[in-house]
Amino acid sequence: MSTAPTLESLSVGDVVAGGSFPLTRDSLVRYAGASGDFNPIHYRDDVAVSVGLPGVLAHGMLTMGFAVQPVVDWAGDPARIVDYQVRFTRPVLVDPVDGAVVTVVAKVGAIDEEARVARIDLTVTFNDQKVLGKAQARVNLA
Repeated sequence: MSTAPTLESLSVGDVVAGGSFPLTRDSLVRYAGASGDFNPIHYRDDVAVSVGLPGVLAHGMLTMGFAVQPVVDWAGDPARIVDYQVRFTRPVLVDPVDGAVVTVVAKVGAIDEEARVARIDLTVTFNDQKVLGKAQARVNLA
């Protein structure tokens, strides 16, 4: 079991977490069942194309959820995440055969010593392009 991070051990720019997250069409259907979001743009190419999309897209909330998971793991307790926000900037297209892989890198963006909070900036990419903009988690390290 790893020790929870301390504010004193951090510097702005430190990479604290990261990972790669493979997605398949099956994972989108499972997420639809769990979330109740059965919008067919998340599992049917014909519907996605008919509304002007290039193909089936991953659910935005699914992308947002797994993007913060490396930070949760690093923090050691999900309750330490006191704020998390993103902007959806680009869709994640999930190929029917190859799926998709989303990569996350989490870096210390700022440290508030008085509040004992670290702002962790997330770079979330698919096919070498950012899919979440201004993705930031605030982690209480008191």
